[in-house]
Formats: sequence, C-alpha cells, structure tokens
Amino acid sequence: MAAFPELAILRTELNGDALAHLERLAVSWRLLSDLSFSDLLLLAPIAHEDGHRFVILAQVRPTTGQTLYVHDLVGHVVDEVERPALARSWRHSEIFEGDASILGGKERVRLQSVPVRYRGREIAVLTREAPTTSGRRPGELERYYLEVYDRLVSMVADGTFPFAREEVEIEGAPRVGDGVIVLDGDGGMRYASPNAVSSLHRIGIHAYTSGVRLGEIGFDEAAVDTAVRGRLPVIEEVEREEASVLVRVIPLLDGWKPAGALVLLRDVTDLRRRDRMLMSKDATIREIHHRVKNNLQTIASLLRLQGRRVDSPEARTALAESERRIRSIAIVHETLSREAREFVDFGQIIKQLVRLVEESVSTGDGGLRFQVVGDAGELPGELATPLAVVLNELMQNAVDHAFPHVDEEPVGGAVQVRLRRKAGEVDVDVVDNGVGLASGFTLDASKGLGLSIVQALVTGELGGTLDVGPGDDGIGTQFHVRIPLATASATQVVEPS
Repeated sequence: MAAFPELAILRTELNGDALAHLERLAVSWRLLSDLSFSDLLLLAPIAHEDGHRFVILAQVRPTTGQTLYVHDLVGHVVDEVERPALARSWRHSEIFEGDASILGGKERVRLQSVPVRYRGREIAVLTREAPTTSGRRPGELERYYLEVYDRLVSMVADGTFPFAREEVEIEGAPRVGDGVIVLDGDGGMRYASPNAVSSLHRIGIHAYTSGVRLGEIGFDEAAVDTAVRGRLPVIEEVEREEASVLVRVIPLLDGWKPAGALVLLRDVTDLRRRDRMLMSKDATIREIHHRVKNNLQTIASLLRLQGRRVDSPEARTALAESERRIRSIAIVHETLSREAREFVDFGQIIKQLVRLVEESVSTGDGGLRFQVVGDAGELPGELATPLAVVLNELMQNAVDHAFPHVDEEPVGGAVQVRLRRKAGEVDVDVVDNGVGLASGFTLDASKGLGLSIVQALVTGELGGTLDVGPGDDGIGTQFHVRIPLATASATQVVEPS
C-alpha cells in the first residue's frame, strides 16, 4: 500500500500546502480518537469524480476504547451510496451525524462526518465511527471528553485544527489516557480526570476546586498562557523535588479566538529516574576509562623517566618500546572516556597512533610520510584496544626496518595504513616502500618482540590472520591483517557511514 502522500497524489487532486495540512492532521488526530473513544477515517474525493467516490487516506484507532476496524482500511474506496453523510458533508461543508453500516459488514455504527477545511475550502472529510449507544448514560469523564472532541472537530471544520505549525509525534508526550484538565475561556478548571489529579498530587498539589485557575493551586500557568496567546500547542516538563510531570497544553479556539484549553498531564517521574540512573552509569563508565587512561599515562611517564637513567642502549630501547605500547592502549581509553558508548570511532584512534609513531622519527619536508586510507567504522572497545597495539607495532616495525637510515630523512619514504570494512570483518594493511623483506624471511622464524606481540594478538586474542609479502609493485613490504568481527563480545558492530 502506498504511503499517505503518494496515495493522495495518485488518487486525488490534493497537493502542496493542502496535502501538508492533511498530513499534520494525521499526526495530531490520535487526540481526537481518544477523546471520542472512536475510530477515525480520513477520506478525500477521487480525482475527476465530483465527490461520488472517496478514498481512505488514513485511519486511527482509539487507545481509550475498542476499535471497530481490526483490518487496515487505507486505500479502500467508499462511494456515496455506502455513506450518504460523507457526500453531504463534502458538498454542503457541514457536520452531519447519523447511522450507517460498518465498512465491509452489516453491523450498524454511529457515523459523524466532518468537512476538513483549509484556507476557506474543503479538502477532505473526517469520519468518526462508533458503536451504536446501548442507552447507558455517559459518565462525567465521557461527557467532558466528548465535549472537548466536539470543540476540536469544530476547529477542523473551521480550518483552525491542526495548527499551522507542523506538529510531530513526541516520544513519551502525554496522551488522553495519561490525564486531562479542561480549562474554560478564563483559565478556570472545569474538569480534571482522575489520572490528572494523581499527577498533580505527585508534584505536591492536593487542592482541586472546579472554577479555580491553575495558578491558584500552585501550578505554573506559563505554558497555558503561552499556548493561549500564541494559539499553538506548548509542551514542557514540570519538576518538583524528585517528581516530574510532562505537560502539553492545546488551545481551544472559537473561530480564531481563544475559548479555553486542554491540558494533558503525564507522570514521568519513573522514566526520569531511570534516565538519571543511565546517565549516572554512563558517567561512571567514562570516569573508569578516564582513570585507566591516566594510570597508563603515569606508567608511561615512569618508564620514560627510568629510560633516561639507564646506561644500557638495549635497556633504554626496551623501555621506550614499552612506553609506546602503553600509550597506544591509553589512546583507546581516552576515546572511550569522552563518549557514553561501548564503541569507538577507530578512524580517530588511528590518527593519534600515527602521531605517536611520528614522534619517534623525523618527518620534515622530504622525509618519511604517513598516510591513512579508508575507514574501519566504529568498533567495540575490546576489539579496538588490541587492534591499536597491532597497528602501532606494525608502523613502528616499518620505521625501524624498512628505512634503516630514517634519521637521514629518505626522500620519498612512505608508510600507508589501509583500512577496509567488509561484511563481518575488518581488513588492515600496513604498506611501506622501503628496502623490502630480507631473503628467506618468514613470520614463524621472526624473533623480534614486536612481531611476536602482533602475532599473539591477531591470531590469539582477535582470532584473525596475519600475512606478509612484497608491497605495491613488488617494492617494500605489506603486512595484511584480517579480523573477524564475530570475535568481539558485543553482538552489534556499527558500520561506517
């Protein structure tokens, strides 16, 4: 079935601002359905048929009552023989009420047909479909709900509802079942539903008297005043001590003049408490990563100080390498400490790793150049940490062995890191244009500590593979690392955009 706009364009003469007005109505009209305890249908005449047939563009079911239509009716065509009141509302621009057969069946329903007006002309018809009455006298809540519904559908027929500013369905916004207060034209309370009274009690307001303004019982009327003066809905949150109530104010208009307001209340105290708990948890996790990063940096500083005090060149080199490895791990924790998530943008980490390696080598004009190509996307922290150490080791390995005279700034010397994200894996290549592999070199026979660490992390912890061979056009060396994402303990890995 085509979506609302496509269906309207294909089957009717609606377009532009008139179509946008109906889309706003379809966003806002759950309020009408809940107030009337009824199913609502939105219909427009089929193009070039002079109002003899109508297509259903949208429907909404009540959350306050039982629906008559279990099946979706959007796209269904209704003719004037089935629903005479529908055609009468369209031709005479008036609200009509009566009985009709349920669409697709023989059961009788109470039908109200309301013309939808926009800028002085009819563009569609809204129908309210409800079960026939059983003679039961409606209670106070039902009477006030239906009264407010009648005022709102009068605004639909006048063209003042939905409001000019496009509304959006706000997640968690108050609905009719959450609590309703009806205000008269002077701002006095005419009715408050039991749930609304409970919400007032939650924020410490226990007095409720009909005819009294909200401000007189201690409720801030600023949102009401703003909505009534601006003739537009307003939503805000009221907090008292540890309680929170979400307030939505909808002005009721007579023509274009304010004639009261509908106030919807929702107690969101428990939701906000959970939000605060999650924020506290996120802050705690970030603080842990921050402290781990600080501790690692402290250890790296101690190793650097120790390296300055030893005389043995071998010991000094070993301490410097250990310091560099620790700093590469600290980079990941520093990134995790800035975000309240378990995933990190590995592109940001690789940039810092490159700067870390650059600190160990002269990279002036004409010297050794580093380049990052591609993107690995966002990775879970438990995968990003060992992968950062692997890349750090491979880049440093290129500096140490591919360019043995790096201090003389070899012209054209380059190290390129290539990142590729495939389905279910990350591929990483570290390619240089240096002297190439020694004759007979194999990874298994390599005795260097750096490559031993790389092999242990790639094949052991990450469950991946490590290969080495000639670089581009047979020049230099290329290390290829493949990491399956399934090895991460997190089940979801974010793909790069």
